Amino acid sequence: MKGNICNFVLCDGVGMSYLGDFAARFLGNALLDWLETTQHPTEEGVERLLHDLTLPASQQLEKLQPLESSPLLLREVLMEKRSRGSQAMYVCGRIELTGGGRKSRVWLAWQGDSRIRLWRNGQEQSELFQTHCKTNERWSTLEGPVGGKPHICEMKGSAGDSLRLQLYTDGLNDLDAIQAYVPDEHIQVLLDATHTGGLEDDAAFIELEW
Repeated sequence: MKGNICNFVLCDGVGMSYLGDFAARFLGNALLDWLETTQHPTEEGVERLLHDLTLPASQQLEKLQPLESSPLLLREVLMEKRSRGSQAMYVCGRIELTGGGRKSRVWLAWQGDSRIRLWRNGQEQSELFQTHCKTNERWSTLEGPVGGKPHICEMKGSAGDSLRLQLYTDGLNDLDAIQAYVPDEHIQVLLDATHTGGLEDDAAFIELEW
């Protein structure tokens, strides 16, 4: 957060790709840097960034060698996966308060199946996001955007609006059916639950209200 602007990124490494956590970390840092240095984010701008990142990401990935002590078969599997790149799903965006904080502008970009949910004045308005959250869409260190172009949403909040934006990865899919406000301590219960493997499971959650 800086002044009246909040930039945010949520990334989820694709488990079946090579070192999905690398892609999530690399992409997350790059998207946040881009948002913080871009005055007006656009679809063209984020798409160009996603393509431009493939070279430096691939160069860094090339330096990460499979453990020499790993069994030969495992190393061969990892090397074969590396040839197809590391992948991550993402949601990123900006909330900007305007008019003395009474109004707002929101810009979002995403690919993948991470959940994006929006409430306006207590009513959920998430249909647009749910339609365009697909598991075959992601970012790859090898190809850039996979499964199509980034999805973009731009919207405004009026002076009387109360807005809540909730983002979470599929590790917290227990929240999908819950429309009511969930306190932080209850989110922590889900993260710690035995059936999700606790915090070792791939789960991330961001909630913003304004």
